Amino acid sequence: MRKFQREVKEFDKIIDIIDKCQTVRLGLSGDDYPYIVPLSFGYEAEDGRLTVYFHCATEGRKIELMAKDDRVCLEWDILHGYVETGHSVTADYESVMACGRAQLCEGGEKVKGVRLLLEHTGYTSYSTEECAALPVVAVYKVVCQSVTGKKRFN
Repeated sequence: MRKFQREVKEFDKIIDIIDKCQTVRLGLSGDDYPYIVPLSFGYEAEDGRLTVYFHCATEGRKIELMAKDDRVCLEWDILHGYVETGHSVTADYESVMACGRAQLCEGGEKVKGVRLLLEHTGYTSYSTEECAALPVVAVYKVVCQSVTGKKRFN
């Protein structure tokens, strides 16, 4: 990180940023170009380890690209607005970047992923086991191997 003074090093503060975000962007290695897609997500943060879950259709470009190369990048951001610095204008932001490998979830792990997604989106009392989408969606998890946070102001 070039501007080390903006780095968010504490794991719990990184999780605070992620918790405030409604969307994660998934970056994949595309055929000709990188491929980025916004997703709803759920997550688990335990013992300094971040695992992110997302759901999607069972076929499509994202699925094809992950089958070819399971290495992915995740990005979250919050723009709080713009601030005058006296000699310019800059963004007041918080962001997190993470890298890991996407893994298809099955059985109980799939149910857990949907439950965490529902919890993060505010549907804490919704029954995951009775979710009509469960049989027709794919659920992936990314165990993050690296996580970095950054913020300006705020």
